[in-house]
Amino acid sequence: MNKQISVLCPKALCVIGRICTTSSRWHSQQHSRLKSAPQQLVGVVGLEIHAQINSNTKLFSGSPVNFSAPPNSLVSFFDGSLPGTLPVLNRRCVEAAVMTGLALNCTINRKSFFDRKHYFYADLPAGYQITQHRQPIAVEGILTYSLLGGKKMSQVIRKSVHIKQIQLEQDSGKSLHDDTHSQTLIDLNRAGVGLMELVMEPDMSCGEEAAAAVRELQLILQALGTCQGNMSEGQLRVDANVSVHRPGEPFGVRTEVKNINSIRYVARAIDYEIQRQISVLQRGGMVQNETRHSPPNPSFPPFRFMPEPNLPPLIVYEDDASLPTGIDACQAVVVQKIREELPELPSVKRDRLVQTYGILPEHSFTLVNEEGLVEYFEAVMKATKKEPRKVIGWVTNELLGQLKQQDMSVSQSPISPPALAELLDLQEAGHISSSAAKQVFQEMWRSSSKTALQIIQEQDLGLVSDTAQLHSICQKVVDSHPDEVQAIKNGNKKVLNKLMGMVQKETKGRADPVLVRTILQEKTS
Repeated sequence: MNKQISVLCPKALCVIGRICTTSSRWHSQQHSRLKSAPQQLVGVVGLEIHAQINSNTKLFSGSPVNFSAPPNSLVSFFDGSLPGTLPVLNRRCVEAAVMTGLALNCTINRKSFFDRKHYFYADLPAGYQITQHRQPIAVEGILTYSLLGGKKMSQVIRKSVHIKQIQLEQDSGKSLHDDTHSQTLIDLNRAGVGLMELVMEPDMSCGEEAAAAVRELQLILQALGTCQGNMSEGQLRVDANVSVHRPGEPFGVRTEVKNINSIRYVARAIDYEIQRQISVLQRGGMVQNETRHSPPNPSFPPFRFMPEPNLPPLIVYEDDASLPTGIDACQAVVVQKIREELPELPSVKRDRLVQTYGILPEHSFTLVNEEGLVEYFEAVMKATKKEPRKVIGWVTNELLGQLKQQDMSVSQSPISPPALAELLDLQEAGHISSSAAKQVFQEMWRSSSKTALQIIQEQDLGLVSDTAQLHSICQKVVDSHPDEVQAIKNGNKKVLNKLMGMVQKETKGRADPVLVRTILQEKTS
């Protein structure tokens, strides 16, 4: 990764923005001082991400892929590198790489090559990994991601990172280190599983940006179905290349932080490494070009590459018209067909939600980040008359809160979209108050067989709109709180909310709040 993009120091820009000049000479002197003052060190971050391809079988063998299988139970003769075995390329893996490249605006190479990357380690039976070193399947893409900023975290800040390449390669096995008995156990179930290695140029400056880019990539891969993106199972693994420098100066010596297995740790590990390097330089030391592992692994000598002699060039075709005579279209990888199958991508989906329903950007992030929540929200919207901004509160607060509390997915929700829509329509029509609606929601969660209307009738939660009855209750509250009434008459209108709360308590949250406010205003004026 030779290309690096410098990042301007935000603090320096803020300082310049606050300068007010009273004379050109004074301005010139201040400008000269700012130019001569040393700029702060800033981070430069690039990423290498290994995404496990969502395929039933491995990249070059027919062995199944199953994370939870017993050790060494999914190992073919080829996976174990027995003599005389040959690789057979999995077309599904090629199509997944092409689809991922198209989603990331990459150029798809019509001809790419496989190579052997030689290094010795116990969980690599052949002593080499089959990868794409010379000419990978996809190059020169771009990933656009978003951050939420501003005082209320409601401003969408769009950034982008260049994708240098996407290459197909084999995964290695697993080494399980037993320190107690001073031994290492080898599990080759993962050996030969298909990976996409995505190399991101160092266009990022901190852990927050890197984490946002990884999360966006994870959402894209999940939307495409090319990678499940479960980081806890190693389906998405991040290596970060980190250095620091002063903007405008040569780039610093980089270190590599390997095997980061969660998005939160991506941000923390990168920010820690940036601060570590800054501290080293401020103490007069030198940053060493090294690999910093989590967990520790041995460092390898420089890799040796050679063309893979057992695999011909990988050819993909633009469309059916470009297929040579005699080639079965069902067996070929055709870019145009894959392009037509691209789903709605997360960034497009967020923009559509904001434009279609008028919800806030941060709500669109919440919906898209949770699998199945967009579909749930839109299903509710189709079945209810309630406006979107009110529906989004119920979906992201009440529903999602319950799901998180009980560690459930959206598909496991006991309240279906039509059931929630019925509840919201009852509230919108004035049959129940907002507090009573929340009580009904909780009961629906516990008893999914009951409808909102049944619960309202059984528990007598319907809104009290009888004017005479409310007048009586309000008069009782006013008579028992003379100090609050006097405060309202003296101009403290906020105290009225306290009296409204008293009335709601008397009616168990069933009083029409609009009618209650009107009555209390009359009685305290």
